Amino acid sequence: MCGIVGLHLRDPKLFPRLGVLLETMLCQVAERGPDSAGVAVYGDRRRCPDGHAAVSVLDTRPGLAEAVGEQLPGVSDVLVTTAGDTSVVAAPVSPAELVSAVRAAAPGAVVVSSGTDLTVYKGTGNPRELARTYDLAGASGWQGLAHTRMATESAVTAQGCHPFSVGEDQCLVHNGSFANHATIRGQLRALGVHFDSDNDSEVGARFVAARLAQGDDLDKALRLLCERFDGFYTLLATTGDGFAVVRDAIACKPAIIAETESWVAMASEFRALAGLPGVEGARIYEPEPERVYAWQR
Repeated sequence: MCGIVGLHLRDPKLFPRLGVLLETMLCQVAERGPDSAGVAVYGDRRRCPDGHAAVSVLDTRPGLAEAVGEQLPGVSDVLVTTAGDTSVVAAPVSPAELVSAVRAAAPGAVVVSSGTDLTVYKGTGNPRELARTYDLAGASGWQGLAHTRMATESAVTAQGCHPFSVGEDQCLVHNGSFANHATIRGQLRALGVHFDSDNDSEVGARFVAARLAQGDDLDKALRLLCERFDGFYTLLATTGDGFAVVRDAIACKPAIIAETESWVAMASEFRALAGLPGVEGARIYEPEPERVYAWQR
């Protein structure tokens, strides 16, 4: 059992309220995953200013900004913000350049996201307390997702916490388990794909990222995942302009979607949607098995 919530805002007037709305949703699924919680926010310019890339890393050593700056000669505007186990490094370079600089400055640290619009936070502990640690209520932006984890397939660590973000501005969260993840992990490793954890959900995220890198859109990548992966799952996947939900053929893992002209939201339980503005007029439905529901900005 885990908890998933996601919110894709259509009305810019709601952008300043993204963090408050997402924290309210997260707290309603806290009991579904008391081990750990992670969040992803798109468009929060406090942590990823315009013209900057941002890299989230599980490393909170002092002097990280200076160490990264030494790897980026001529770049003076290196920003580091820390919340719990996660530091977010931002600088006016490309995401790939910043990832390389962070890895050179902090060998052994685990990079958990990169992009120009995305910041990710991961940690173990009570989800409500972690939401406060991340200052989620203070976040603004146009899209976000969160996950509360009850570990079944791997250890309770920050690395095993969702979301898994393995491509620029991409995220995936998962409720359930993949029965054949070891086989697909081996196939991806044979193609040169690197893994940061033993978590089965990371295999799904790496598979989707590989398909997107080959030119598939999010809808096709998730349909191929349904063909290749065995197990029980509800997935929420996001990109720099997309938001998509899919369930397995049995669809025993709970999911509910709500849509209005102002937003699209999904959650493991309706109570997580009950506080959204205008929910009383929303179109609310349970997603069909193996059908990909996708929206674009």
